[in-house]
Amino acid sequence: MQLGFVLAENMLAAGTFLPLEMWRAAESTARGRGGSESPLKTTLLAASPAPVSTQARIAIAPDVSFDDPQVMDVVYLPALWRNPRPVIRRNAPMFDWLVHQFENGAMLAAVGTGCCFLAETGLLDGKSATTHWHYFERFASDYPKVMLKRDFFITQAGSIFCAASVNALADVTVHLIEHFYGRDVASHVERNFSHEIRRPYEKYRYLEGDDLQHTDELIIEIQLWMQRHLNQAIEIPGVAAKFGLSARTLGRRFRAAIGCSPLSYLQEQRMRTAKELLESTNLTIGEVAYRVGYQDQGHFARLFARAHTVNPADYRKTVRAKVFSAT
Repeated sequence: MQLGFVLAENMLAAGTFLPLEMWRAAESTARGRGGSESPLKTTLLAASPAPVSTQARIAIAPDVSFDDPQVMDVVYLPALWRNPRPVIRRNAPMFDWLVHQFENGAMLAAVGTGCCFLAETGLLDGKSATTHWHYFERFASDYPKVMLKRDFFITQAGSIFCAASVNALADVTVHLIEHFYGRDVASHVERNFSHEIRRPYEKYRYLEGDDLQHTDELIIEIQLWMQRHLNQAIEIPGVAAKFGLSARTLGRRFRAAIGCSPLSYLQEQRMRTAKELLESTNLTIGEVAYRVGYQDQGHFARLFARAHTVNPADYRKTVRAKVFSAT
């Protein structure tokens, strides 16, 4: 695993240190669970070998410059404090390097006004992106070919991720950790770093090709109906009949639209909703199960543990230990 962290003067150091510490936690967790993954290698890059000043007044020395030919698995681009234009102009050597990384398969993750680095390369032309809310108007003016999504904290266009804030970058990082290390490790990192202030990556991101962004309008209608009726006893043949389809046709169109069966989609929505209820309400485990359509609490608990690698009671205990204190 090769992680590259771009350094630029007047950057917010948290945009580098927070994801770096999360990745190190993932590496340690995977190793502790007997994983055979190769060691995690991190590289700090800058336009020159001189230490880079940050908004925290902590200078960070780069390992290499943008002349270095090694290809990364993931590249992080930092947020910049206030007007990013002068910093962008002084870091022109970065642009060809970023294009080279992208063309060779690296995932690129930028935060806040650091998304301007990606826009400067042209890699975001015709693609979705976001940035810090304070910079929306200037970003839209400077990069008219980019599809700015003002209502989303995160956008994903293929292997390019934009996060509006450092908090949103933590969600992106959990998502990337899951991609490389699997759900178990990602869930462990998420629980230890950010459950008390986060909601899942999928809740905040605009994803090109999302499951509600396909072209089968009838399947979208069925998805929305399922989301509104999670607490009811839903039988897939009954859903098919309700919308004038056979069960076989419904399954075929679901798989063509979003890549999974109607039952899998329904269960995923129920588990996500259950997770939110455990985080934000005082409902009992049985009440949560009932709210998402399960009469059998034991069956619900087994499905939840399979989806989130922890049972509902332990999940709530982990979250509440961070959020609440006894009086």
